[in-house]
Amino acid sequence: MSEAERGTRILVVDDEPFIVETLRFALEKAGYSCLVAFDGEEALKIARDEKPGLILLDIMLPRLNGFQICRLLKFDEQYRHIPIIMITARAQERDRLLGREIGADEYVTKPFELPALLQSIARHLSAAGGAARPAQEGET
Repeated sequence: MSEAERGTRILVVDDEPFIVETLRFALEKAGYSCLVAFDGEEALKIARDEKPGLILLDIMLPRLNGFQICRLLKFDEQYRHIPIIMITARAQERDRLLGREIGADEYVTKPFELPALLQSIARHLSAAGGAARPAQEGET
């Protein structure tokens, strides 16, 4: 089975299990494959080892925060192509600016609308050259 058939892998990083499970359910229902991490060090290791198609990244995480993870990935030639959507409760403009400055592709504040987030994911995957969604049975 090809990667497109299995679905694009998305790394979901948040220390709140309810948010991780909500996102995982919605993403898998939409046809994506999910990787999950609950702290910054785990997220960085998974991102480097698995090279997901996109990362949904909280900021306030144990061990390494989302800003640190984003900076480390976006300033490394091997990983800078991976779109990162920051999903956070931090809604201050300075946080948004910092996220953009260190390379986040989008900054979404909690609470968020799942349909809008799924559209953003598809848009970023398409722009990055990945599949916006896996091919459905019978499509060519």
